[in-house]
Amino acid sequence: MPAAAVACATSRTTTYRRRQPERTVLYRTVQSHLATWLELAQDESGRSAPAHVEREFRRYLECGILAHGFARARCAGCGHDFLVAYSCKGRGVCPSCNTRRMVETAAHLADHVIPRLPVRQWVLSVPKRLRYFLQADPAVQNLALHIFLSAVEQGLRAACPVAQGSTARIGAVAFIHRFGALLNPHVHFHCVVVDGVFEAGTGGELPVRFHETPALSAKQLTDIQRNIRRRLLRALTRRGLLEAEVAEEMDSWDHGGGFSLDAGVHIEADDRSGLERLLRYCARPVFALERLRQIDPEHLVYERLKPGPGGSVSLLLTPLELIDRLAALIPPPRRHRHRYYGVLAPNAPLRAAVTALAGAKDKAPLPSAMTEAAPAPESSATVPNAPDEEAEEPAHRKAARYVWALLLARIYEVLPLLCPKCGGDMRIIAFINEGLVIREILSHLGEPSSAPRLAPARGPPLWELPASEQAEREIDPPARSFHRN
Repeated sequence: MPAAAVACATSRTTTYRRRQPERTVLYRTVQSHLATWLELAQDESGRSAPAHVEREFRRYLECGILAHGFARARCAGCGHDFLVAYSCKGRGVCPSCNTRRMVETAAHLADHVIPRLPVRQWVLSVPKRLRYFLQADPAVQNLALHIFLSAVEQGLRAACPVAQGSTARIGAVAFIHRFGALLNPHVHFHCVVVDGVFEAGTGGELPVRFHETPALSAKQLTDIQRNIRRRLLRALTRRGLLEAEVAEEMDSWDHGGGFSLDAGVHIEADDRSGLERLLRYCARPVFALERLRQIDPEHLVYERLKPGPGGSVSLLLTPLELIDRLAALIPPPRRHRHRYYGVLAPNAPLRAAVTALAGAKDKAPLPSAMTEAAPAPESSATVPNAPDEEAEEPAHRKAARYVWALLLARIYEVLPLLCPKCGGDMRIIAFINEGLVIREILSHLGEPSSAPRLAPARGPPLWELPASEQAEREIDPPARSFHRN
């Protein structure tokens, strides 16, 4: 385990505690109303909610519940042990698994992908009239993202006169956000772009050259935004999604025509912690559990971090409305939520040389503006500060995988496999999956041996009644008097 992670975690006085999702507002809401929502989601032809949506909700109800299986960790020194519940590894509903995915993505990009160079965040939002097309058609969404990144590349290339023609490329990681601040559908793009352009080396042992772009003026940013607007409107017109007259009218609108382009966030080359925070923000999940609170059994409030254009700071929802909004924002399977562009693209000839600079702090000087970068390390070179026990593992495996304990140390600065009694190292000694063994162990420890049950669907017209009132009103009065007699 890296010494930096251990030192950071041991400096804290807190100890690891297993999370209890069944006590959260979101878990109780889904447990009580999912069956009702699934019944209401069926249309007249009998088609229900998409299979991947129902699967995400059901897997979330099993995440972190010991009754569905667990791992057992034990300290070899003092014999102390504890249980670690399995996770659902979902990417749509579960706040815990979404947080892990966010942190893992940011750690991987900061440690192994984005070079130690200045970066800038570019954010693009399109008018509401066009958002439907991006939401409904993945091809249009991909087209808009490509137009956005190519326009940024043209702008950075034009702002850097040292770069030679059209061969200079940018390096970018694009995050597709399909949600707004109040769980509303809102497709927009957050792109972390290396603040400059790359060119292939002219010979010798230097495979890549980097040219840092000077700070862009307001006019240059306006020109990039105008380029994006005109190209996207023309593309939608060619596809028949917009009429030519409507596109011309939108192109003539004031204040950018509803297109919003922001490039105000800049991270210096040596600020790797700031880069990781930016990447976590870009990779953040749809839903934040700490912003949800319950007013009464049938009304929830989802808070907004900052006021919107209309001044609203919160959203009042019923449980069924909350589930409906979350279901609409669950990404379909096999659809990526971040993309690589330019020299960071998977098949880019310079990708290996550029990504080698992500961990090159201990091996080579940092490339500066208008200078030539250091050569890429040999394929047999190890990742700096890698654990000794992982030396035999291929480099691409180490770069793509972070163990559970190190991710928790990275998030909460506490090591879960550090014994709270003696401070020794704990090890996972068993994975318990058999139902009988699970119940025996949990009963011995005083933990619930059965998982929380999904509440049955409520029958019409009592969708919105609390369960206690519904049970009382569903009893047939004649039958009730008959039983009393």
